[in-house]
Amino acid sequence: VQLQASGGGLVQAGGSLRLSCAASGRTFSMYAMGWFRQAPGKEREFVSAIRWSSVGTYYADSVKGRFTISRDNAKNTVYLQMNSLKPEDTAVYYCAARRTMSVYLKRNDYDYWGQGTLVTVLQ
Repeated sequence: VQLQASGGGLVQAGGSLRLSCAASGRTFSMYAMGWFRQAPGKEREFVSAIRWSSVGTYYADSVKGRFTISRDNAKNTVYLQMNSLKPEDTAVYYCAARRTMSVYLKRNDYDYWGQGTLVTVLQ
């Protein structure tokens, strides 16, 4: 599967952005999807994940209550709605996929990665 992330940009603190990740292929509904981010000089970290059926969403503590992950299997797309953005959310955001009925929260558990989209939150 190929993944294409989009929706990043420049936003003021407190603002919102919605990231999208479009996947190729007919079996998107069989994949768990994740969002990760990597800030300059830091390791890539888990942000959020969603099961193939959307029954089961998971969030890093740092984004819980502010970010919402969702998916539309008919459109082969997963979304990350980001509200109340903070400067510390500034990073390149990556979507990832793994064909599984389960869900995974670690970077190394994902097989496919998008190219990343940059989110910059201004103070």
